[in-house]
Amino acid sequence: MKKIFVFFIAITSLATAQKQHITLEEIWNGSFRTERMNELNSMNGDFYTLLNFNRKTRSTSIDKYSYETLEKVRTIVDSNDLNNLKYFENYSFNNNETKLILGVDIEPIYRRSTLGIFYVYDIASKSLQLIDKDKIQEPTFSPDSKKVAYAKNNNLFIKNLETNKVTQITFDGLKNNIINGISDWVYEEEFEFVRAFKWSNDSKNIAFLRFDETEVPTFSMDIYGNTLYPTQQVFKYPKAGENNSVVTLKLYNTTTAKTTKIDLGNYEYIPRFTWTNDINILCATTLNRHQNNLKLYFINTVNFSSKVVFNETDKAYVDVNDNLTFLNDNSFIWTSEKDGFNHIYHYTKNGKLINQVTNGNWEVTDFYGVNEKTKTIFYQSTEDGSINRTIYAIKLNGKNKKRLTNPSGTNSASFSKNFNFFINTFSDANTPPIYNLYNGSGELIKEVLNNNALLEKLSTYNLAKKEFFTLKTGNGAFNAWMLKPLNFDANKEYPLFMTQYSGPGSQSVSNKWNSANDYWHKLLAEKGYVIVCVDGRGTGFKGANFKKITYKELGKYEVLDQIEAAKELGKLPFIDANEIGIWGWSYGGFMSSNCLLKGNDVFKMAIAVAPVISWRFYDSIYTERYMQTPQENPNGYDENSPLNYVNLLNGNFLLVHGSGDDNVHFQNSMRMSNALIEANKPFDQAFYPDRTHGIYRGKNTRLHLYNKMTKFIEQNLKKTK
Repeated sequence: MKKIFVFFIAITSLATAQKQHITLEEIWNGSFRTERMNELNSMNGDFYTLLNFNRKTRSTSIDKYSYETLEKVRTIVDSNDLNNLKYFENYSFNNNETKLILGVDIEPIYRRSTLGIFYVYDIASKSLQLIDKDKIQEPTFSPDSKKVAYAKNNNLFIKNLETNKVTQITFDGLKNNIINGISDWVYEEEFEFVRAFKWSNDSKNIAFLRFDETEVPTFSMDIYGNTLYPTQQVFKYPKAGENNSVVTLKLYNTTTAKTTKIDLGNYEYIPRFTWTNDINILCATTLNRHQNNLKLYFINTVNFSSKVVFNETDKAYVDVNDNLTFLNDNSFIWTSEKDGFNHIYHYTKNGKLINQVTNGNWEVTDFYGVNEKTKTIFYQSTEDGSINRTIYAIKLNGKNKKRLTNPSGTNSASFSKNFNFFINTFSDANTPPIYNLYNGSGELIKEVLNNNALLEKLSTYNLAKKEFFTLKTGNGAFNAWMLKPLNFDANKEYPLFMTQYSGPGSQSVSNKWNSANDYWHKLLAEKGYVIVCVDGRGTGFKGANFKKITYKELGKYEVLDQIEAAKELGKLPFIDANEIGIWGWSYGGFMSSNCLLKGNDVFKMAIAVAPVISWRFYDSIYTERYMQTPQENPNGYDENSPLNYVNLLNGNFLLVHGSGDDNVHFQNSMRMSNALIEANKPFDQAFYPDRTHGIYRGKNTRLHLYNKMTKFIEQNLKKTK
């Protein structure tokens, strides 16, 4: 028996040794890309469409499928059949699905905004109609399908598809001055929308936002490019405490060609507006500058009167989301943290509470909609653990709750418009995405798509697996995961490398499939590092108090939690407490910088990528939501800025930034570099010309960055021999 056992160990070790080692080149060349369903769009009835790409012909098509059978019903349009269009990159239907808007030559502006050439495709006649010869933004069908509204050069236009006549409805648009119908930089980034105009349901009116950026300070960045002289990117960027755009809500009537300004009282922001199910009632959301007083206005578009139907306040801030949903009687669904956790509420059309639909010490994380025929609400939540996401159904009265999917892992649903079916995307830390078809009652019908081929491929690699656990410190109990080296020996000591983001309401410890960074962390584990991620106070999905404790003091409690977490982990017998490092990107870079400085007796090294160095340098909406203004809260801004602690640097520090970062400006790293120089502190830095916040554009950019970081870790976190 002893010989057989020894032989078995030898065979196992040989099998492990024969497995492949993951490489940075594979991580960044798409070798581990997952199969997915591209541009899924639910249609009228029990159908959906996908945007498919034919690699042989280099063409694109929009194909219609049945939810019930998953079989392709027909190809709606194929670029091979279009004389003037070799391909298209996106699409959108009109209401009765007889026409499409197809976009080509799409170019990014900022994170969400794009410019492109757009056509209207008539399905019956198979004809193409160019909307505008120039690149435009956000073309949108009128509900009656007779017109398309769009933005160009900061103005709004309407094209009559029957006569080809184009009507310009605003005339004062001017770059870095006035924007009509498209959000400004800070709204796009922080309120997460670009199209700031909406058709009324009867196609007679367009509501739109007008942004007056005149008094907003201008930010400029040198673009080095490939020419003899650099150019400049100049745009309006309101930093914390500075002037924001003056935003007004306006209404254009297509019959009278008149534009009316809507009175919404006193406010700083209009983060959302939408039409209700009453064709004459427009709804607008306003926020004060502190973002802790939200008002919901109903505007009568006949006499232009407005009234507040709902008001929510908070001692810290009120989050903005897209969950507001109007039912046929114009009562509405709202989600709120007012009981301490994010839940669903039902209000009358006059803003009176009917009932709280969901409740408990867990969070509603996505709201999918209401089937009014069955009076059923569909939502995603953390009911089965804060690191998991599960799909549920519940009656409008809060009764008969039913789990529709697997309780573990991460589930997200794409419902048919009538809620008879949904395609669920499931993954967990060990399972790449699986797409399954369910009916509205949660019965599994069949598998749509899996990533078994990727799993089989990955089985030939040496890859560590995440171990989820709860880390207890003097500050609380926190979600965490750990990756150990494959040939882990509990009798050895290993260097510890920590990863985190830590921003308000974020989550880095979640039971879902790998990101590119996860593969990198597995590569580091294979090299002999223990990798740990801890979600400390201020992160999300564990209740409002846990999240909002960082209010007015960003970088205080979160840094304490990472330092204490490192100390606790350093007590483990297999961790070398003298060899601990940490890294992060953006907010995570702000954190890793502070951890190395304030925790200089704990952390030996840190990497900060595109870090916020002072919240005085970041945008108004995000920063003031959590900090108020610098004028009101100077200590909160300065006491937690790495700039004020550079003298504490004892470890090894790598500072990384893209010079074309329009979000977290290169200014942050330049100021940090200068502070370190003046303090005579040695450090390393890597700057990426013209790269934006994600540092990814250009050949080998990500590969170069991750090679740089990997070598820095290997040089500064020593492994036990």
